[in-house]
Amino acid sequence: MSTRALRRLRGKQRGQEALDLGDLTLGDSPEKQVDEEEEEEQQLDVANVSPPANKKDSSRKSKKNKAQKSLGNIYELICDVDNEAEDPHLDEEAAKTDRNTTSGLEKDDNIDVDKPDQKLQEASAKSSGNQVKKKKKKKKTKASPEEGLRTVPDDNIDLLLENLEQPNGLSLQSENCGGSDRRSVLHVEHRNLNPETELKKYFGARAVLGDQRPRHRNRQFQSSNWMTAPKDSWPRHSRPGLSMTLLQSQDGIQYFTFEHSRDYQQLQFKFLDAVESMDPNNIVALLQLNPYHIDSLLQLSDVFRIQENQEMARDLIERALYSLECAFHPLFSLTSGTSRLDYLRPENRAFYLALYKHMIFLEKRGCPRTALEYCKLILSLDPDSDPLCMLLIIDFLMLRTREYQALLQLYQDWEEHRNLSQLPNFAFSTALSHFHLSKQEDMDPEESDKQRQKADLMLQNALIMFPGVLMPLLDLCSVQPDAAVTSHSFFGPKSQIGQSLALAELTALYVGRTYNVWREAGVMLWLEQSVREVLRRVDAKDPLVEDYQNKRKQRYQSAPRNIHRHVLLCEIKEAISSLPLEVTNQPVMSFDPLPPLDSVISYAQPERQPVGASNESTLSLFFRSLLPNFNLQQKSPLGIVWVRTAHLWTSSNLPRASNCLQGNIPF
Repeated sequence: MSTRALRRLRGKQRGQEALDLGDLTLGDSPEKQVDEEEEEEQQLDVANVSPPANKKDSSRKSKKNKAQKSLGNIYELICDVDNEAEDPHLDEEAAKTDRNTTSGLEKDDNIDVDKPDQKLQEASAKSSGNQVKKKKKKKKTKASPEEGLRTVPDDNIDLLLENLEQPNGLSLQSENCGGSDRRSVLHVEHRNLNPETELKKYFGARAVLGDQRPRHRNRQFQSSNWMTAPKDSWPRHSRPGLSMTLLQSQDGIQYFTFEHSRDYQQLQFKFLDAVESMDPNNIVALLQLNPYHIDSLLQLSDVFRIQENQEMARDLIERALYSLECAFHPLFSLTSGTSRLDYLRPENRAFYLALYKHMIFLEKRGCPRTALEYCKLILSLDPDSDPLCMLLIIDFLMLRTREYQALLQLYQDWEEHRNLSQLPNFAFSTALSHFHLSKQEDMDPEESDKQRQKADLMLQNALIMFPGVLMPLLDLCSVQPDAAVTSHSFFGPKSQIGQSLALAELTALYVGRTYNVWREAGVMLWLEQSVREVLRRVDAKDPLVEDYQNKRKQRYQSAPRNIHRHVLLCEIKEAISSLPLEVTNQPVMSFDPLPPLDSVISYAQPERQPVGASNESTLSLFFRSLLPNFNLQQKSPLGIVWVRTAHLWTSSNLPRASNCLQGNIPF
């Protein structure tokens, strides 16, 4: 009997034997392996009659070929999970066939020897067919996690890992972690963090990549970063002393924080000294020696953006994100929505600001889908505090990407614990989402009518609650309102003068950001019909009008600090002009705008030695009151003062700073 037939009787096929290190040794000769196989065959086939000589020769040839191919194709030794599990029914059937065959041979010696082999082959084919059928059934049925742990073989690593995650339902990126009400918002997809993914959908891969594809193939080391990829023009990245640690894990939420080494702390002190020196070239020199210092990159990015050098400004932000991503903790996840960073720690604020600035650049670049993904990422880092107030912009990005159903789901999930209806942006954006859903062609007529009725009612309520939105919105949309609207006291100048500063800040922010989505002809016609209905309800003295008026007086007394921080970062002129005096009168740094009052300081800059004031003249005291770092004995450039922001940098110094970043002027 051949070895192949014996394997089939045992329910095995070629390449399904258990792995043995002895089989993979290079020193064993083919003759030795043939002898071992002959001994094994003699033990298994004691009762069988020896086949003819030609069968022996063929079997020995197959053995030699197998011995020669012991190291030729290692992948043939990889076992299939379903085939490795031995089937007792197949073994019993094979044993019965073996007994019948041997008994038949003993009774009649004149029977041809080939017939038992044919019977054995038919039995083995039948058993293999049953095995294939059972294999298909196994794929269809799913076992419970407890049964899976008992039935999975020990040498199958993939199934073991799957079963380890299933029993408790916990993993690093589990859907249930962080609350089911936030899952739809906090979920981030890795592929959507790359703007090239969105640009390829618009223009194609050839137009987006161009000549970059062969250049990337020639790279020896490919970056595995999700947010940004290193560029050839960037300096070589080295560990700048920035790292991330895991503080604690509680209820499926991991709390992380960035940490600065001693060298990075000294570098941070030099940066603060450069800021106080009021000389931008000092920051450029610091960045030239330390090309991946985060705060210096953020500061200079604002400078180039003001000078309308958008390419250089965006490149500096991407470099900062690349350095921050290289410092991530292994457990820190961008997509799970369970990783938290506390904005109260100054070391974490640079990551927030870099993500926000990168999001703004993406939106202006024409990648609203990618910008929305970064918006959800920022919101997931601290959804309770929302330090950058991303709820004021996420609705606009969802409207830009036409994700109307996602916006309504967010409003439904978060309204109970965040009162989103009290924000003007959600009051108007949800109504606009219902209107666009009613215009979809694949929707049923009845459902379309329901969506239109919801849109009309929500827009009317939004106009009654926030009447100061209408006139600035029509003005930015270049629409001349009707005389009946302008002459009415409800939408006239009185509606804007009578609202509080906090409400004026919110309305100006919403109008200045989203007026483009209201410019469509169909949307304007719908807005006109709703305004007429609101005026009719006001003249009819609807009780809802007086109720909303009382709510406006009681609420919106003062805006929280995170809203002021958001307005400063968005740079919408109408919203900035409505900021209160306590915000505009204090110094604001672009690398850390309006830091929290209860910040958690891990290290502080050492105090300077006070210079004796007895020998100072009145003129030096006057200059020191203007310039805190002024020293009469030392020459100091007085051409610039940028205590508040980088906006005050003079244009005469900026070309030199730009050239220094490119390495044209040595220091």
